[in-house]
Amino acid sequence: MTLLTSLRRALTVAALGLGVLHAAHAADAGTPDQLIRDLSLETIEAVKADKDIQAGNISKIIALVDTKVMPHVNFQRMTASAVGRFWRQATPDQQTKLQAEFKTLLMRTYAGALTQVKDQTIGLKPLRAQPTDTEVVVKTEIRGKGDAIQLDYRLEKSGAVWKIYDVNVLGIWLADQYRNSFAQEIGANGIDGLIKSLAAKNAKAAGAPAAKS
Repeated sequence: MTLLTSLRRALTVAALGLGVLHAAHAADAGTPDQLIRDLSLETIEAVKADKDIQAGNISKIIALVDTKVMPHVNFQRMTASAVGRFWRQATPDQQTKLQAEFKTLLMRTYAGALTQVKDQTIGLKPLRAQPTDTEVVVKTEIRGKGDAIQLDYRLEKSGAVWKIYDVNVLGIWLADQYRNSFAQEIGANGIDGLIKSLAAKNAKAAGAPAAKS
């Protein structure tokens, strides 16, 4: 399995997770597992309510992802984690560009994955955290045909708000998967080279159907 295929699979599973969560597990308002549950239900309801989205209208799907999912993601932290030690070497302008291109890359792949939401179900596992914790892992699993798929979310609390900053599929964190390929690109062509590479991938994807696993 290539890195790109693996990343697409990870984002497909993440999209399924946020698209099919059943509200059978109670959670207190304002808790991180409540966020994952509510976000999942809102996303799948929007998909089911829009025939264009069901038909694969990528512009509408991206708009849905941008409005429903992205406000609950700390993209600066996710990008910094994916870029690794090179993040501190980047100028503020380079950091801004990296974050923008990385967000576009994930959004398009995630949007394509949403078109694959079918009849899967997902269960929330008990949250192992203290009320004072500001970083937690919400563990879930997707159930459908075949074995259940592990899907976990890292969330951080800033003030009263919880935000996702990484996703774990089958034991591998998304930022970790990108870190090696980003490091190779930076090593060969510098930070500007990585920005250029991401921009080229996004430009190519914009002229073609969203990538699927």
